[in-house]
Amino acid sequence: MREQFTYDALPGRVVFGAGAARTAIADEVARLDATRVLLIAMEQEEPLARKLTEPFAERIAATFTAVRPHVPTGVAEDARDLATAAGADLLLSIGGGSTTGTAKAVALTTGLPIVAVPTTYAGSEVTPVWGMTKGARKTTGVDQRVLPHCVVYDPDLTLTLPVDLSMASGLNAMAHCVEAFWAPRRNPISTLVAEEGIRALGRGLPAVLDEPAGVGGRADLLYGAYLAGSAFAVAGSGLHHKICHALGGAFDLPHAQTHAIVLPHVLAFNAPAAPDATRRIAQALGRADAVAGLAELTRQLGIPSGLRELGMHESQVDEVTDLVAPGVPADNPRRVDRPALRALIHAAWAGPPPHGSDATSTHQGQT
Repeated sequence: MREQFTYDALPGRVVFGAGAARTAIADEVARLDATRVLLIAMEQEEPLARKLTEPFAERIAATFTAVRPHVPTGVAEDARDLATAAGADLLLSIGGGSTTGTAKAVALTTGLPIVAVPTTYAGSEVTPVWGMTKGARKTTGVDQRVLPHCVVYDPDLTLTLPVDLSMASGLNAMAHCVEAFWAPRRNPISTLVAEEGIRALGRGLPAVLDEPAGVGGRADLLYGAYLAGSAFAVAGSGLHHKICHALGGAFDLPHAQTHAIVLPHVLAFNAPAAPDATRRIAQALGRADAVAGLAELTRQLGIPSGLRELGMHESQVDEVTDLVAPGVPADNPRRVDRPALRALIHAAWAGPPPHGSDATSTHQGQT
């Protein structure tokens, strides 16, 4: 008999396909009857954004390019002020997760609709999750107002994304999928979506590594990122994201690389207590062992072996442990006491990733 579950299907429109951005963005802006669009793009992606919006340039009321990682509150306030001054009736974000996050910060207080055009594999464009950083602390929340009304996925826009960033960004999406197996609001539907996301990402990552300009591999990554974000949006965040958000907020570590490094360690920690999830993750990866398979994939893709390579100091491990400990999910597959949490974070700092499902030696103290 099927167990009871609750599944909240989120509203939103997706347009997917190579070359879609050249035609679909204008159609989506028109469909929403927008006449005063606030264009949001990082400074280095502004030329691309300008080119894509040429067919409806007269509708661009203002452009915001002061996008920063982790969306500092000052940046959010500046973007909101510009939206008000321009009389914006639509937010158009063209870029990666930080660009989407900036649009969400504006929508959170204004209620303006968002059309998102991702150029990386963040997946945040299909979630109602927002995040902002004040000082050294990152705050996240869930609000339906920040969920984009439409997302235009175009693999062509990711062809020039550097390979190293593509690998880290794809593994960031993989983290959404893996976490969805034991996140607080998990259900059979979100798990199926996550499993297919892992399968697509597992195909796409090596393909892009071998042929960065190949549209097929890029399409698999973008499709996987969409599925990853969709699963994460419904299932919610767990231990992995609590750790990564603390690391990003406290030390401004690069978002995608941080997720890519931490993921194998959290999987190794939880795997012994989540055998069914671990089996399905392994099958989706096409590997005999989920932990060993993911660890080998990260090495194959050239991911830094530990957080120390991103500039984090060993002396900061305790600080991160203190930040994460109060927010550890009560229903994590394994109980997480402070010694276990510190051991996990220290292992991610030191590297390399664990070698198999029995790789618990680096996580002493877990119970």
